[in-house]
Amino acid sequence: MAWNEPGGNDNDPWGNNRKKDADGPPDLDEVFKNLKNWFDSLSGKKGGGGANRSGSGGGLPGGNIGGKGIALLGLVLGGIWVFSGFYVIQPAQAGVVTQFGAYVKTTTSGPNWHLPWPFQVVEKVDIEEIRSAKLVNQLILTQDENIVDIDLAVQYNIKSAKEYLFNVRGPDRTLEEVVESAVREVVGSTDLESVLTTGRDVVWNTTLGSLQQVLDDYESGIFVTAVNLERAQPPEQVQAAFSDAIKAREDKERFINEAEAYSNEVLPRARGDAQRALEESEAYKTRVEQAAIGESERFLSLLGEYSKAPKVTRERLYLEAMESVLGNTSKVLIDNDSGNSLMYLPIDQLVNQNKTRAPNGTLNGDSPLNSLNNDSPRFSDLPNEINLPARDNLRARDRGSFR
Repeated sequence: MAWNEPGGNDNDPWGNNRKKDADGPPDLDEVFKNLKNWFDSLSGKKGGGGANRSGSGGGLPGGNIGGKGIALLGLVLGGIWVFSGFYVIQPAQAGVVTQFGAYVKTTTSGPNWHLPWPFQVVEKVDIEEIRSAKLVNQLILTQDENIVDIDLAVQYNIKSAKEYLFNVRGPDRTLEEVVESAVREVVGSTDLESVLTTGRDVVWNTTLGSLQQVLDDYESGIFVTAVNLERAQPPEQVQAAFSDAIKAREDKERFINEAEAYSNEVLPRARGDAQRALEESEAYKTRVEQAAIGESERFLSLLGEYSKAPKVTRERLYLEAMESVLGNTSKVLIDNDSGNSLMYLPIDQLVNQNKTRAPNGTLNGDSPLNSLNNDSPRFSDLPNEINLPARDNLRARDRGSFR
C-alpha cells in the first residue's frame, strides 16, 4: 500500500501527516492563519476554516501562544510610540511643546523628548529667519495737507516663540496693521518735503521705534530689524508739478553751492590783502614815527651844540646845506654884485679830477667843496673866469643871506 493511500498509516517520509501532540506548540503557519481569522472576526467577516480555531469564536487565536504574540506586538508598538516622542531642534529653531493645546515649555537646539501624541505636541519655530511684510500704494496725508504715495517693506524675526504662537492671533497680519498705523502716525506729523527728501531717515527711524513699541505692548514676540522705504512720491495726478518743484529746489541748491564756492575763493584773498595793507600801514607808521623821533633827537642835539658854539654851528650848517645843494648839479653860476662879471664853476670837471687824483692819496675826492679847499685847479686856471671876488667876501655875503 502506498504511503498516501486512504487508510494508510502515517508513513509520510517528511512527517507532515503525523498526529500532533495536543499539548505541543502549533505550527507557525497555523498561528498566522489563526491571527488572520481572529482579525476577520473582529471586523465582522466570516472566519476561515482553521483546524485549531478557538471554540468560542471570539477568543484569542492559538491559545496561550496567541496571547504571547499579541503582548509582543503590543510591546513593539509601545516602543514605537515612546520612540516617536524624540525630536531634534535645529540651531536656528525653538521648539514649543503643548499638552492638549496648552503651553508646556520651550526647548532649545539639540535632541529632546516629549510625551508622544496625543498627549503632547511640539511645534518648531524658526526664530532666526528674517521675514518680511510689504505695504504698497499707501496714500497718506502729511502735516502740510499733502498726499504722499508710499511703498515700504518691514523686515523682522521672532524673538519669543511662545509669545509669537500664543499671545496674538495671526501675528503676521497684526504686524502689517501695526506697521500701517505707525507709518500714518509718523507721516501725518511730518511735512511732505521731509518725507521725500531731507527728513527721510528721521521719519523711518521714528516709524521703526513706534512700531516696535506697539509690538512690545502686544507681547507679540516679534522684533523688527528694519523699515525700508521702497517708494515715496506724490500721487500721479500732481507728479509733473512736483517734478518742476524738485528741479527748482535743485537749482536753488546749485546756486547756493556756487555762491559759497565763490565766497570761499574771494574772501580769503580779500582778508589777505586787508591784512597785508594793515601790516604795511603799521610799518609805514613805525617808519615815520622813528624818522620823526630821529629828526627831533637830531634837532635837540643840534640845538645843544648851537647853544654852546653858535657861530661854528651856523657855519657848519651852511656848509652842509651848500654841499647838499651843489652835490646835485654839475654847473654853478655865481653873480657878482660889485661888477658885471659872471663866474662859471664846472663842478663835473672838478669832481672828475678829484676822482682821478684820489688813488694817489693826495685827495679823497668826496665832495666838490673839498676840491676847492685843496690842490685842485685854481679859479684863475678855469675857463670863463672873470675877476673872481675874494673867497672870504663871497662866503661872508652868502652867510649873511643865509642868516
